[in-house]
Amino acid sequence: MRFAKCVPPLIVFCLCLTCTLIAQPAAVRPPAEPAVDNAFVQKQFGSTCSLIGIEPLKADLDSDGIEDIVIPAKCTNPMMDQAEDSFVVVDPYNSFFGYGDPRVTTQFASEDPDRRGYTLLVIHGAGPEAWHAAVPKAKFLIVNLPFKQVVVKKMTVKKNKPIMGIFTEETGGDQMTSVIFWDGKKYRYQPLGASME
Repeated sequence: MRFAKCVPPLIVFCLCLTCTLIAQPAAVRPPAEPAVDNAFVQKQFGSTCSLIGIEPLKADLDSDGIEDIVIPAKCTNPMMDQAEDSFVVVDPYNSFFGYGDPRVTTQFASEDPDRRGYTLLVIHGAGPEAWHAAVPKAKFLIVNLPFKQVVVKKMTVKKNKPIMGIFTEETGGDQMTSVIFWDGKKYRYQPLGASME
């Protein structure tokens, strides 16, 4: 008898709870990140670019609070698609040594012919979609950096102002390490010395 009195309020409660859950809007999920494959790279940087087997790295490179991406790739003709695909070809490595005009320096011979055309593709993210936004904040194709390993981590350029840098172990017998970082206007190269190992 006591159970029979409790059933109607229990059923009413369950019905109210179900109606409340149905009436709530579904949670809005951010769009899934696209796969970083050759199709993505070629859509962003043109048909002459392809992946080289080093994993892309994600971090906030320009200190705007939005995730960016660094994609190690190979581009056989980096200057060809820059106007059509809205990216800037830069050469901070040769700029450090005195001459960084990529229209000229992309024609330089590489120390290692197998690594000719190795580049770092950088996309500065925009909005909630970050680096995979339909229209990113900016795109850069970094040429002539003789890298064999790439890591993204914090560094300090000015007092108490850490920023993200792209650290590389360079090819060659001396195993130099270097860093490329965004200074607020452009990417800069800085040699560091010893190996990252």
